[in-house]
Amino acid sequence: MFNFSANHLFLLSRTEYPRCAVFLLRDLDTQRVYRLHDFTKALLLRPGVAYSVAGKVNSADKLYLVLESVRPDTKHRRSSTAPVPVDGAGGSPIG
Repeated sequence: MFNFSANHLFLLSRTEYPRCAVFLLRDLDTQRVYRLHDFTKALLLRPGVAYSVAGKVNSADKLYLVLESVRPDTKHRRSSTAPVPVDGAGGSPIG
């Protein structure tokens, strides 16, 4: 087993299975999507909140990222998972 940790993750989906809950989380820095397994089924994540996660990579016969802890990521308080244009375009509505 190996340690795993990541920051600036946003919830994409949560799926309940008989043995575990599976979260899909996107890292907004790298655009990677992680499939994280919660075998306790106790973790509740909210959309639009940045999270820091830690866990183990279980590589017995199939690769699993097993969640051990989740906490709000206080360094990244962005409340949206929509990508921000690199050139600053998009602006704000004038009204």
